[in-house]
Amino acid sequence: MKNKRRSILKSSMCGGGMLLVPNLVTGKSTSLSPKPMTRSFGRIEHNVTTMGLGGQASLMWTPADVNPEAIIHKALDRGINYFDTSNIYGQSQTLIGKVFREHGLVAGLPGYSESKRRSIFLTSKTGLRLAKGYINGNVIGSTDGPKGSHALDDVRRTLTQVFGDGKGYYPPGSYVDMVLIHYTGYPQIDKYLYLGMDRPDPADEMIGAFAGLRDLRDGTNLTGLNPKHEKLIRYIGISGHSDPMQMMKIIQQDQYGLLDGILVPANANDKLHKNMQNNVIPVAKAKGLGVVGMKVFSDGAMYSKDAKFTEVPDEVVRSVGSKYMPSESLVKYSLTVPGVDVVIMGIGQIDNTDSRNCQLEQNLQAAQIGRNGLSQLDREEIEQMAGRIKDGKTNYFQLPQESMSAPNHLKMEQKSNQITFTWDTAFADKHIITHYDIVKNDVKIAQVKHTPQINETPFHFKDTRGQNNEVYKIVTVDAAGHTAESKEFIAKW
Repeated sequence: MKNKRRSILKSSMCGGGMLLVPNLVTGKSTSLSPKPMTRSFGRIEHNVTTMGLGGQASLMWTPADVNPEAIIHKALDRGINYFDTSNIYGQSQTLIGKVFREHGLVAGLPGYSESKRRSIFLTSKTGLRLAKGYINGNVIGSTDGPKGSHALDDVRRTLTQVFGDGKGYYPPGSYVDMVLIHYTGYPQIDKYLYLGMDRPDPADEMIGAFAGLRDLRDGTNLTGLNPKHEKLIRYIGISGHSDPMQMMKIIQQDQYGLLDGILVPANANDKLHKNMQNNVIPVAKAKGLGVVGMKVFSDGAMYSKDAKFTEVPDEVVRSVGSKYMPSESLVKYSLTVPGVDVVIMGIGQIDNTDSRNCQLEQNLQAAQIGRNGLSQLDREEIEQMAGRIKDGKTNYFQLPQESMSAPNHLKMEQKSNQITFTWDTAFADKHIITHYDIVKNDVKIAQVKHTPQINETPFHFKDTRGQNNEVYKIVTVDAAGHTAESKEFIAKW
């Protein structure tokens, strides 16, 4: 079967060895389209459609001739049930709210359906790291909300913009399915996130965002910031664009069962940078988090747009793929990254007369793929194709590529007749890490299996006392046989 699949792929090749997969949707009618495929979403009890609607593109930077509400309507009509937005996405939350009203998704209004609302998964974000307090008079992080806002203010701002009057009111029964701490990956500000989680005290001058969000999730008032004991969110997570190791650290620090979701880049040029798919995604999945992929098209940098964040409507890409890089290939790649449950895609252009020109239709059809829907060879071909675009420098939002590392924070301790080594996970480059070799006097004496490190408990190895001045090294080994050696440790008895 594998060889047959390979021959099918080769038949669709053209000059330069590039795979040209034809777009799946060729007709103008979508009335007979099947219900979109769904996947389980980590430990969250909600099956999500493989494609989610991103809250940027024409929802945030709207070209003059685009009706952004029509994009949201079409997504709902086509059965997409995962919607992403943020407190820094301009009008995005307000637009989603307008359309939700027309679909019976706002509590307290005529036509509201609780079961229909439960079928939709709405995620928003706050860039603020504190629920209370300031550092040198400043908030930590970013928001488009009022000056001096904190993380819980952003949650309530989402609720009023989506479900309320936009001025502070939101009706009883309103909630956001998940709130993410936005753009993690910066230790200097991320260090405040867990502040107050162990012993939250309303008298504390500073309280981290997570302690406040937990109150809004559980209906408690441990922080003193939820006096009405409201339950306004169902799940808590993090998002990040740049540093997978810092995101791993935040997940590993979660000893409270707090985090349920993560949003990360997952595209075909990921491995040309400090990659997510061999580092933070396996940790998130091992801990039971729902994994949302983003930047499928690098915000359009895979096509006509410069490799930078979009800032104005004219920069929104409104075409569908190209002959050199079919959008279908990129969508399928992202959805077959191991561990990814759903990918969000911003939509710049819809077309209700010819679905071949409709980004939403084309992307949705491409998203009808199982977790193992591409072979490893298929995925490698797509990586090669994407790597030719802008010389592979499309993922401006990620840190530069790093080689696989030796074990991190490696320590040796000698006690009595025993030597103990402890270390944290190494960084993986283009291949997953499989194990760590224990080398003594240039001879391998043992092997420790690598598994995703889901907490702060390190890997360890123990050896009994031997000769004096024996030399130890711990060596990282990946699936391709590449190695990265630690420094030498000399046992002195």
